[in-house]
Amino acid sequence: MTRIGFVGLGVMGSRMAKRLIDSGYDVTVYNRTSSKIEPLLRIGAAAATDIASLAAESDIICTCLSMPEDVWDVYEGETGILKNSLQDAICLDFTTVGMDTSVILAEKAKERGIHFLDAPVSGGPEGAEEGSLTIMVGGEQSAYERVLPILEVLGSNIHYLGGAGMGSVAKLMNQYLVAVHSLAASEVMVAGTALGLRSEQLYEILRTSYGDSRMLRRHMENYVLPRNFQPGGAVKYVLKDVKLANELVEKAGLVPRTGSGAAEALAVAVEQGLADLDMSAVIQPLEKQCSVVVKDSHIV
Repeated sequence: MTRIGFVGLGVMGSRMAKRLIDSGYDVTVYNRTSSKIEPLLRIGAAAATDIASLAAESDIICTCLSMPEDVWDVYEGETGILKNSLQDAICLDFTTVGMDTSVILAEKAKERGIHFLDAPVSGGPEGAEEGSLTIMVGGEQSAYERVLPILEVLGSNIHYLGGAGMGSVAKLMNQYLVAVHSLAASEVMVAGTALGLRSEQLYEILRTSYGDSRMLRRHMENYVLPRNFQPGGAVKYVLKDVKLANELVEKAGLVPRTGSGAAEALAVAVEQGLADLDMSAVIQPLEKQCSVVVKDSHIV
């Protein structure tokens, strides 16, 4: 049986690992915060004491981490994945990182006789739970084909995009729009409310007009109008993503005008102590600026 190692059991990783366990895979897990392992142990996962031992006993190693520096920490070094993996093992990195990070790690993996696929995902915790994620994969096609049955447990919209780094490029283009649409929706809702419109009525107009967007609906229905900003996807992670996306837009030869504005607004939100709230909290500094609160008027 294929042995899967899973490193990183946050909001996304824990749900993805659970789906693999529920589908009958032999899964060993590791997380720096050990308490996050317990629910998976109860449904059949095994626990690794460290990353090196997990890598040494896994045919496929999945990583789902928070930041690019976390990816380097997990893959590099004497106790990292690259130096301790089995020959011909496949590494599946679901983390959102820069294109260069994915390319370099793929090259280092190849030197050691293992395979590295950048496979960032989109769809949020609900997509991870339901197995409906969009998964964007870059790397060797033969390795991709070997792990496709596993990816099909996790996602319903799977794309092989070519060489190393292409999955990361696709994800960052998506995140550029996530950040820009989040800011645009926030500005419009705050401005309209400040000028005298009822927030929920303005939202109803926008969602049934050409101004509609998935981010507008997500933010207003689930977070802003009910005033519940528990993440989802935290402000600090979207700020990280849009900064990386802006670098790629510049690399392509364009000026990231809207992306720069989104990064600036998200950075202000972080400065105001909102880093760990849902990305929709980017609206709060704007509300403060205009002395309004965008909410359902039925909420006291």
